Amino acid sequence: MLYRFMEYQRAMFAPFAVWAANAASAFSDHENPLSQIPGAHMFATGYEMLSRLGQSDDKPGFGIAAIEHNGCVVPVVEQVVLERAFCRLLRFAPDPVALGPAASHTRPAVLVCAPLAGHHAVMLREVVETLLAEHIVYVTDWIDARCVPVVDGPFHLDDYVTELQAFIRQIGTEDPLHVIAICQATVPALAAVSLLASADEPAPRSLILMGGPIDARRSPTAVGRFAADHSLMWFQRNLIYTVPGRYAGAGRKVYPNFLQLAGLMAAQPGLLAASHWDYYLERAAGDYERAEALRRVCDGYHAVLDMAAEFYLDTIQIVFQEFRLAHDNWFVQGQLVRPQDIRATRLLTIEGEHDAISGCGQTHAAHALCRGIAARDKRHMTARHCGHYDLFSGTRWRSEIYPGIRTLTRQDT
Repeated sequence: MLYRFMEYQRAMFAPFAVWAANAASAFSDHENPLSQIPGAHMFATGYEMLSRLGQSDDKPGFGIAAIEHNGCVVPVVEQVVLERAFCRLLRFAPDPVALGPAASHTRPAVLVCAPLAGHHAVMLREVVETLLAEHIVYVTDWIDARCVPVVDGPFHLDDYVTELQAFIRQIGTEDPLHVIAICQATVPALAAVSLLASADEPAPRSLILMGGPIDARRSPTAVGRFAADHSLMWFQRNLIYTVPGRYAGAGRKVYPNFLQLAGLMAAQPGLLAASHWDYYLERAAGDYERAEALRRVCDGYHAVLDMAAEFYLDTIQIVFQEFRLAHDNWFVQGQLVRPQDIRATRLLTIEGEHDAISGCGQTHAAHALCRGIAARDKRHMTARHCGHYDLFSGTRWRSEIYPGIRTLTRQDT
């Protein structure tokens, strides 16, 4: 019933949002007389902000059209490599013709495992754009569960792991391959690489885990404490709803996006407001290039998908209540996850000193679990004065986090 009510509310607000968008256009269109009145750009900015209150939660595109290489603008080719019911594997690479054969062949491949924890993968746009300077980039682009028909079956945490295994095998023709997993994705990524190692299958050259709950018992945050303090039945009764009839996934049980967005805003109360305020100030000041970059950030924060109920409940139970990976007691489709079997993969863990989502030590816990990796092939970084979102966006990502990743991924080139 709540899902239907939110849909009605969104539909009621839609005409107002359209009106505000049209008003913003009128005040900013140089051919419209309204744009000539004093303070027109301020009116345009104000109405544009009002229209954003009613914007749809549709996923924005990555929109990475080109990169700069040796002083030249090189087009970027985006393609869907593999398409499954719940995820698409995207590939981003500079146009090899424009780049030249020599530069194309020296680029290592990186699989960016986007978290399935609310935001769409486009939230990692800055990560993809930065990596593209010297890498071929693959991204797990998770599908909104409300768009997946019920006939396609359920999606569990185990399925996330097996999807990552399939993607690693798919990319396996490109050598070397490096895997970067962020936030929630760190847990299934470590499991996927562990299972590949246990089966003596080719493993990635390196595994980079960033700000994730490998062992959520360490420095527990409000997110982890909330999950541990409530029963699985509580989550099922209060957070799981049925997708209404207007969507392809009608009838599917999900943790809906509007509840997730409310939870994300509660966990980081000032983040979204500060982003929109900065966007408003830059647009009002006439710095449209900077404002456009901030708009993409705001759209990324706002773009939240529905999660399959079984996946969400599995994550609560396995990761935040029973800590199965840390207890060496996690079976994925009948196979025990054994991080100690990883030997040929280098490990880099990265944490933010002020991460309010995954506390300090939670990601570093992977070092003790991956005891088969030689000490010389393990490294840990703690970024000072760094929050959760700083790990993959903004100044600290570009100046502190990425250089450490680059050193690892370019080591063999």
